[in-house]
Amino acid sequence: MSDQFTPPEPLIGTKFWIEIDGVAVAYFTECSGLNAETETTEYAEGGVNDFVHKLPVRTKFTNVTLKRGWVASDDLWNWYKNVVDGRIKRRSVSIILYENRVSGTAKEMGRWNLQGAYPVKWQGPSFRADSDTVAVESLELAHYRWDRQ
Repeated sequence: MSDQFTPPEPLIGTKFWIEIDGVAVAYFTECSGLNAETETTEYAEGGVNDFVHKLPVRTKFTNVTLKRGWVASDDLWNWYKNVVDGRIKRRSVSIILYENRVSGTAKEMGRWNLQGAYPVKWQGPSFRADSDTVAVESLELAHYRWDRQ
C-alpha cells in the first residue's frame, strides 16, 4: 500500500488567547472546563430482552474557569460585582489555541466561542509572606453553550 497514514501531531496547549466581547485579554495562564456531555434516557423495547435503546435528551456544558496572575485592572472583579448586585451582563468569550511557535506569527489552530457567558465565581489571590509565588485570581464563567470553530 503506497498511501501511508500519518497521524496528526497533538497540539501543545500552552499558547492560547482569551477574547471578551472581541477584545483580546492575553494574560490568562490557565483555562479549564471545556466539557460537554449529552444525557441519555434508556428505553427497553418490549420483546427484545438483550437490547436497550439509549436516546439523547439534552447536552450540558460545564462552567469554564480562567486563571491569571493578579493585575492592577479591576475589570473582571467589576464584571462579577455587577452579577452580585443583580446586573448580569452576558458577554461573548472566545478561547483561541495557537500553534506553539518560538518566533514569528503563530497560526490559530482552534477556537471555542462561549455564548452568553457571565461570571458565577471569582477567587482572589492567596497571600504568604514566606513565598515569592505569583498572586493568582480566577474567574468561573457560566454560559449557554460553546461552539468549536
